[in-house]
Amino acid sequence: MKIFCIAANYKKHNEEIKMNAEAAPVMFLKPETALLRNHYDFYIPDFSNQIEYETELVLKISKMGKCIDEKFASRYYDQITVGLDITARDLQNEARQKGLPWFLCKGFDSSAPMGDFVDKNNYDTINDIDFSLKINGNEVQHGNTKNMIFNCDKIVSYISQFVTLKVGDLIMTGTPEGVGKLNIGDHLEGFIKDQQVLDIHVK
Repeated sequence: MKIFCIAANYKKHNEEIKMNAEAAPVMFLKPETALLRNHYDFYIPDFSNQIEYETELVLKISKMGKCIDEKFASRYYDQITVGLDITARDLQNEARQKGLPWFLCKGFDSSAPMGDFVDKNNYDTINDIDFSLKINGNEVQHGNTKNMIFNCDKIVSYISQFVTLKVGDLIMTGTPEGVGKLNIGDHLEGFIKDQQVLDIHVK
């Protein structure tokens, strides 16, 4: 199982972290050990002083595919959820300054908490879905897939030009503005529209 992540996919988030949009999706990978199942606790690691949340809509691949045409891409994923791309921001800033890869700041254990997956056909279109994150009952991030620079089908098609997609692979489609720091004791709840799909605690 592979966890693909798309960076710089919402204009306002790019502005808050001072990144520019690219002509094609910017992609990186998290290892399988980054996956944290719903209702499991997330433990803040001791190698960073700035662990931050990034709330994202996640696609689950349901059919193996390679070099998928964008017009057929929707056939290759059937479920969605809310996930968190947890980032050691201090390590990321250092890596960006040095032009180094993001693996350590993005790929550490449990850095990809995932909510419960739901059928994408519950929604009229994948291109207009609200999702959000609450911390301790207060909404801290809110996004809608209509604001993506690259939509879901474009992302699936693009990734498949380089890497074969297999059943069970996950694609984190990018975060909107509003990222922030996690603290011990935080209670995180992720929503698709009004449905809670993610519920974890920070230790």
